Amino acid sequence: MAAGQKRPITSEQFERLVDDVENKVRKQGVSEISSKKIGQFVMDDLANIDDVAYIRFASIYREFKDMSSFMKTMEDMMAKREKGNN
Repeated sequence: MAAGQKRPITSEQFERLVDDVENKVRKQGVSEISSKKIGQFVMDDLANIDDVAYIRFASIYREFKDMSSFMKTMEDMMAKREKGNN
């Protein structure tokens, strides 16, 4: 939720994201799942909701070591958006 602060994301969108992540976790069919995998599920959903929230979450989740790794993530996201719009 912190990644979405002051962004145009409704509480319903957050609820759907949480429900979607929970469903993905359940579909894994295991009793334990890594926080890394859960973080990836959250990132995947945030990328479809709000670019800024996605980048905020990614900056913490991926623990960028330098500007180039941050820029790579932004470029990947922008390329994905472009591809989706074509």
